[in-house]
Amino acid sequence: MKRLFPLLVLIVGLSILLLIVRQCRRDSDVSYQTAPVTRGPITQLVTATGTLNPVVNVQVGSQVSGNIQKLFADFNSKVKAGDVVAQIDPVLFQATVTQAEGDLASAQAALELAKVNAARTQELVKKQNSAQADLDQAMANLHQAEANLKIKQGALDKARADLEHCTIKSPVDGEVISRSVDVGQTVAASLQAPVIFLIANDLTKMQIDSNVAEADVGVVTVDQDVDFTVDAFPFRTFHGKVVQVRNAPITVQNVVTYDTVIGVSNPDLKLKPGMTANVSIIVAHRDDVLQIKNAAFRFRPADSTPMPNPSAPPKTGPRGPGARERSRNERTVYILPPGASRPKPVQIKFGISDGIVTEVQGLKEEDRVITAGVTSATASQSPAANPFGGQRRF
Repeated sequence: MKRLFPLLVLIVGLSILLLIVRQCRRDSDVSYQTAPVTRGPITQLVTATGTLNPVVNVQVGSQVSGNIQKLFADFNSKVKAGDVVAQIDPVLFQATVTQAEGDLASAQAALELAKVNAARTQELVKKQNSAQADLDQAMANLHQAEANLKIKQGALDKARADLEHCTIKSPVDGEVISRSVDVGQTVAASLQAPVIFLIANDLTKMQIDSNVAEADVGVVTVDQDVDFTVDAFPFRTFHGKVVQVRNAPITVQNVVTYDTVIGVSNPDLKLKPGMTANVSIIVAHRDDVLQIKNAAFRFRPADSTPMPNPSAPPKTGPRGPGARERSRNERTVYILPPGASRPKPVQIKFGISDGIVTEVQGLKEEDRVITAGVTSATASQSPAANPFGGQRRF
């Protein structure tokens, strides 16, 4: 047993020496890609798409059915409130008015006769030359004539209103966006009012109805600045402000979005209704802050433990809302000190991000964070051949 002990010690020592040599060789075979910690401004954005619309969009329709006799407005016409924009053929409605006037005159004559009969019957009853039943009948005929007069008066008022509705007027000042009918076309208003014109009240003030995803709507608030572009002017950036975040959800194929209304000034009338806007809502901005590439958060050495979930509560230490909040904005990144061959972990706090860089605290401007690690074996491997053949040209 005493003879085997030195042999066991020798074997253990050789094993330890072999592991050290292998680890040193592994470290020497790994090269790291680094990026410097920079200082500058950073802006966090929420992107979305939307459609430009006038703030006030009025649909001008017809309450009566008939043929379009005249049109006094067309596409892009400027109109004032009260201007006549269309005329429906009034012949049938004028005839209805004439008939209603005749019915009213007949009802008035019947009422006058009923009044005379009631007065005469009342005198006869006083002289006991007529029965009380005759007086009751005369008074009933009088009340019936009065009611019939009101019915005929209402029919005349309705006929005159229908005749007035043959002349279609603009309810607001604005510009005609679209015209849906032509002269001679018949419009039917039996089920719903047909739309004849679409009038925008003021094209110098417009709005964007944008669809913001439910994951981003929590950071969007009223009065935030907005930058957006349209395909018609790809090299020009327009500006606006968030004026409303509507609570009604819009669900399309299980994707939930919320309508965010953005107010836009359009003094030169370059923006037109229906244009698609690519919106960038500025939810946060910092000036002169330390920032690192987002790739630094994804790097982990091969021998490190798996990265913890930043939203999970800490396993040790103080508990409660404060500890949970600290764990949410704390992460570990790795830097490569000057002259060192192995990465050094650093606990940092991170802030806002623009998708490329992130605001951080806990680093210095001269530090270099590791964004990727490449072994010599991986670097020496040739790229996979194209299975479809062909020679790649540069």
